[in-house]
Amino acid sequence: MINLKYIKDEIQNIAEAIEAVLEIDVTIVDEDLVRVAGTGIYVQKIGKKVNEYSVFKKSLIEKSAILITDPSCDEICKECYSRLDCKEFAEMCCPIVCEGKSYGVIGLIAFDKNQADRINKNHENLINFLGKMADLISNKLKAQIKAYELELEKKKLETLLDSMDKAIVSIDVKGNIDRYNSKFKEIFKLSNPICSENIFDILDFMSATPINKFEKEKSYSFYYKKERYTLRGIYNINKIVLNNELKGYVIDFIDKKDAIKNYNKINKEYKIMLDNIIGESQIIKNTKSEALMASKSTSTVLIIGESGTGKELFARAIHNHSQRSENPFIAVNCAAIPDNLLESELFGYEEGAFTGAKKGGNLGKFELADKGTIFLDEIGDMSLHLQAKLLRVLQEKELNKIGSNSNKLIDVRVIAATNKNLESMVSNGLFREDLFYRLNVIPINLPSLRERKEDIPLLIDFMVQEYARKLNKDVEYVDESVIDTLIKYRWPGNIRELQNIIEYSVNMSSSNRITMDLLPSKIKRKTTEQVYVETEDIETLDELERREIIKALNKYKGYKKDKDLVAKALGISRATLYRKLDKYNIISK
Repeated sequence: MINLKYIKDEIQNIAEAIEAVLEIDVTIVDEDLVRVAGTGIYVQKIGKKVNEYSVFKKSLIEKSAILITDPSCDEICKECYSRLDCKEFAEMCCPIVCEGKSYGVIGLIAFDKNQADRINKNHENLINFLGKMADLISNKLKAQIKAYELELEKKKLETLLDSMDKAIVSIDVKGNIDRYNSKFKEIFKLSNPICSENIFDILDFMSATPINKFEKEKSYSFYYKKERYTLRGIYNINKIVLNNELKGYVIDFIDKKDAIKNYNKINKEYKIMLDNIIGESQIIKNTKSEALMASKSTSTVLIIGESGTGKELFARAIHNHSQRSENPFIAVNCAAIPDNLLESELFGYEEGAFTGAKKGGNLGKFELADKGTIFLDEIGDMSLHLQAKLLRVLQEKELNKIGSNSNKLIDVRVIAATNKNLESMVSNGLFREDLFYRLNVIPINLPSLRERKEDIPLLIDFMVQEYARKLNKDVEYVDESVIDTLIKYRWPGNIRELQNIIEYSVNMSSSNRITMDLLPSKIKRKTTEQVYVETEDIETLDELERREIIKALNKYKGYKKDKDLVAKALGISRATLYRKLDKYNIISK
């Protein structure tokens, strides 16, 4: 807290000036009644406290000037312990008030009759003079307080900027640097103080962006190179405007790798663990156990399952249980990106690699996932050309960017997923056999919802709570008839379809309960048809054929030429068997 001690040298000068003009001793105390300045006999008493019952305390509390013409009989002096031994002939004091608060008192003390006469005869002028001196001290104190507050705010700002993950710099309208945080120097490997230097001289990639262009665009990607150090990222520009006049810009820089790593670290949805995956059926328990074992390995994992069974959920959980959990998890849907773009998306490209290539090139997903995990969903939709490139990355642990003349070593764990029968695709020449075996080191088969129907009530309960919270609904209960109906349904879309149905039902509910009338008509219709089929104990030909194929696979799964034996037992060719496996989505190891 700021007090008179912060300007004690200036106060001492003022005290000495007053004494020189009036030839009367001066003492100045602070709000704690401690002397901070003095002349004559009071010089030796600086730093010591005055009497609690003195006139100084009264002046301090009442914020008023006080004159004592005769200390021996003045009413104010009656409670003073030193009254009988007092050597003072007269006294005058004036409070030092700054913005309504008393910070101290100036006192004039007469130690002989001549000094006392001067005080008593000119008390009005002297009080006015002391008031001016108190105002002078008050203004100096006010300036000190403002300087302190500015310094404190500056320190807070510096601490705030240094605690941010982003690199930040502020510049004037000509590009001259006035402030920056430690992260800015760190990511660009700058060692010397850089205030007043021009940002366009320090960061060459910004020289291609005229400062007048900052008016129109706010974000740019960048590529920075200093000796053997390289950095890719994004920078954002924000204007500094005061009284409608542009004064400069604040620019923040984000390292792409750091951004992804931090995003994965703080986003709880992406911190899913195997225990968070809902299900108590034996089949899902076995699957989670396999996934946990896979997380302890560094080998490639292939997750196989129908659409909507939670393949990405398991991939994230495997990553989060692994030793790579603090590093990036990068997910790529191979079916969602056109083939001509997927190569550059996965492996990146160098500047000038093709028409429209960004300045500085672009990091591929594999490079972004370095030291972490890349999840390649729908791997069965990848073209043969990219399969060959992916195989090289898996074998050599290095990638070759588009337009690059050299390879870069990477450390990435690959988890792939598919809802297709890759074995059948290999037989038909649609998927590379060598890549299949490279991916299928640790296969994990996710069960369909039809195979774990005992988990449906648990899933329903969880989903109802989640969607009620998200949609701000009071839904708490689900009728037993609804649960029975949903258990009987065959769920071709698996858990994703169940989510869709629950979200729809919660949206449509006007009470705290989900009832049969809230279910989509197709669910009730399909369930009724299924119940009728089960009542008549009739299987469709497809179901019968699927069951017999699985029976044959199980019978011969330990044999060397199991597929030949299965085909022979079923009375079909090997090629027909693979078509059937693909048709019924039967996965065989």
